[in-house]
Amino acid sequence: MPQRQKVLVLYLANSALDAPTVAWAEYDGTGETRRMAGDADAAPYRTGVDALKDGWRLFQAAQILPHARGEEFDLAYLKYEFFFEKIVETAG
Repeated sequence: MPQRQKVLVLYLANSALDAPTVAWAEYDGTGETRRMAGDADAAPYRTGVDALKDGWRLFQAAQILPHARGEEFDLAYLKYEFFFEKIVETAG
């Protein structure tokens, strides 16, 4: 059976994998769903650790860089981004 990748992006409250999820996006390479960021009222996982427990594999975490002086409270982007994947078998 062919295999396809699902990708989950979790933005957490801080750099720890057990921090609460504040935003997310899902991408389904199987074509079974077409979910996108904002499609649900609740995050698919409360924390990154919860995603790991459900079989998602962590493959990238955002590099932790200090803010420049004077930009410590800039909220222009979500800093703590974690990418997870699941490889699933599909019918065809």
